[in-house]
Amino acid sequence: MYLISAAVMLPIDAAWLKLSAEPLYRARIGHLMRAEGFGLAPAVTFYFLYLAGVLVLAQLPAATWQGAAWRGAVLGLVAYGTYDLTNQATLRDWPVMVTVIDLAWGTVLTATVAGLGHWLGDR
Repeated sequence: MYLISAAVMLPIDAAWLKLSAEPLYRARIGHLMRAEGFGLAPAVTFYFLYLAGVLVLAQLPAATWQGAAWRGAVLGLVAYGTYDLTNQATLRDWPVMVTVIDLAWGTVLTATVAGLGHWLGDR
């Protein structure tokens, strides 16, 4: 289920980042972003850990794909909320709009990955 979920998450999140990086992130927090692009090692580590969390906290405890999706939605909201709300609380000029959009994205993405990964894993 882990590899299936990775195969679901990576292209969806890559497309989101490709489409949103310039209009959303660079326009609002570009002064905080690396000029050379994202760091590969932290990105790979994030996906490895995050997908492990999806598996353990959302998919394995769920009897159905719907249960996995619901648990994934909660996990995504909490995880992305932790990042964005901490940034908003500690960083100067962290835009509320980035927080709102990231919370919605994290919730939808993680629910989709958990639910679809569970459903495909059952097949």
